[in-house]
This record gives sequence, structure tokens and C-alpha cells, in this order.
Amino acid sequence: MTPQTATAKSTTSAADGLRYPIEMPPRPDEAIEIAPGIIWVRLTLPFRLNHVNIYLLADGDGWTVIDTGIGNEATIAAWTTLFDGPLKNFKITRLIVTHAHPDHVGLAGWIAERFGCRLWMSQVEYLQAAYHQHRGSEERRLAMRQFFHRHGMSEDITEALLGRGQDYLKRVSILPASYRRIANGDEISIGTRKFKVITGGGHALDQVMLYCEADNIFLSADQVLSKISPNVSVWAVEPDANALGEYLRSLASLSKILKDDVLVLPGHGVPFYGVKTRIKQLADHHEERCQLISEACADTPKTSAELVPVVFHKHVLDAHQTGFAAGELIAHVNYMLVERRLTQIMSPEGILRFKAV
Repeated sequence: MTPQTATAKSTTSAADGLRYPIEMPPRPDEAIEIAPGIIWVRLTLPFRLNHVNIYLLADGDGWTVIDTGIGNEATIAAWTTLFDGPLKNFKITRLIVTHAHPDHVGLAGWIAERFGCRLWMSQVEYLQAAYHQHRGSEERRLAMRQFFHRHGMSEDITEALLGRGQDYLKRVSILPASYRRIANGDEISIGTRKFKVITGGGHALDQVMLYCEADNIFLSADQVLSKISPNVSVWAVEPDANALGEYLRSLASLSKILKDDVLVLPGHGVPFYGVKTRIKQLADHHEERCQLISEACADTPKTSAELVPVVFHKHVLDAHQTGFAAGELIAHVNYMLVERRLTQIMSPEGILRFKAV
């Protein structure tokens, strides 16, 4: 069957040191063949980050879908438009979800049920998705309140963050009751291609990436994005996690594994070439934030709440964005504690402050 798709345009150059194989992303009702047997579609998200990329890989007599979009009626309508249009008669035979965030796993249940296909995920990410669906208990809300209090967040901000979080995490369909586990180092055959499974922490706990060395194609999920830095956060369920340390180690490992001319297919933004350049940019970006924190804490100990505007001074943040900013700030603080670049001081009121070493 010949896909009803647009064709990728010629490579363009950019001042950021990356190269982009296509000038414009697909429209909501369009599908683009970004490489032979790989279809790229883009679904809308109701956030400042307003889209997520979905890839369909030719797989024998069917197609493997990578990620699903968020679990709301608008995304179901968008998929329906695609399956009635450019993806008409596509048979989905396998679903791979890269990680448990709702914009990637949100419609896993809907797609699996519609096509009778099996869900493939890493074990940690499947269990994390199940956890997200059942985390609204009062005990968990209390733990989150205490977590934000320790980091100096006001009651108003804390309540806004709790409301934002519950709304965000509800945007998923019910997960399939079973799944096929994939793990770091596995080899998956998709059509004529063989992909190595690479997993990495930081943005998610065990995010799945797929690398076809023979064809020089890398599906990076959210670990390496072309235009933005993926959120790397710490939350109340694991308050002392070194998420940023895990992320930086993952980037360093990817830089050794991948060729710089690999075609990167990311979860957001646009496909690009120049992965080693982008990895260095991302690592430098986080080091710049660490430097800002060190300078702010050089003379007077600061809470995480006081450090949020130091790092995110260029942004006006709503409750949704403030939650991510707070989680990311705490990830930097935890990393700097592990690296012995900060020390922490607990006040009698149970509030943490940080001082540069």
C-alpha cells in the first residue's frame, strides 16, 4: 500500500549548528514521510508546548506507532481525521510508548483497543503510568504539600501546583491491562530494520529510545530535542532523586553511541542532524543554570522557591509552568548537593535553604 503522505523537503542549515531535513512540520491533518517507511504526524497539546510528534514505522503488513498523544477528545478527533485521511487503511499492529508522561501514553488504551494491538513499554514506565492514574489519594497530596513546603513554596502556589498536577495526570485513557516489556540493550525488528533499545533517565525514569545503526536513524523521544531542553524534575515521590545527574549521564552515553550525522526523530520540535552538537548544548544549558544557582547562593542561603525566579527570570509562568519550573529547580539543587557544590540548611520550621560551597 502506498501511504497518502507529503514528502520531506530538502535539508536546510541553521545558525544553531544543527541541520533540519524539512522546513515545516506536518499540519494536523497531514502525514509526512520523513524517511523511507517512517511517517511523521504531529498532534496538538493544550499547553505552552503545544504539540507532540508521533511516528509510524512500516512493519511487515502493518505499522508500528511510536507514542499516542494526550488522552482527550481533541486528540481522539485528530487521530480519527488522520485515519480517515492520509492514514486511511493503515493497520496498526504494534504500539510502542516511550515513557509515562500523558502526552506520550495518554491514548495507549484507546489505540490498543481500536486496533487490537499490543502495547510495548519499559517496565518502569508502564508501572509509572499506572501509578500516575492512581496517585490522587489524600496521603499522596499530603506528601506533595510537605515536599513543596520544605522548598519554601507558599500555600497559594502549593495549592495551584496540586490542582495543575491532578488535572495533567488525568489526561490518559485506561492503560491496557497487559504489555510487552522492552529493556535497555534489546534488539527489536520493525519491518526490515533492526533497532537497538536505549533507555535513559532524567526526563522520565526509564525512557525508551530506538537506534537503527544500519540506517543511521535515532528515535530520541524527549531525551534529545532540537529546539528546547526537556524538563528534568524532582517530585515528592522521590524527593532526593538526582534526576539531573541521571540525565547528564544519559547524554554522555548517547554522545559515545551515536554518530553525529544520525537522523534524530524527537518527541517534540523537528527532526534534525547534529546530535553531538545538540547534546553539548543541552549539557552546557544545565551547567549555566547551576552557575546561576551558585552565584545566587554565594552569600545568603536561598530556598528553592527563591531560586525559581533566578533561573527562570526570562519567563512569566502560569501554574502549569510553575510546577515544572519548581521541579526542575529542585533537580538542579539535588544534583549540586550530590556534586558538593551546595550545602543544605534546615530551618526550625522545616524549610530547606541552600548555600554555595
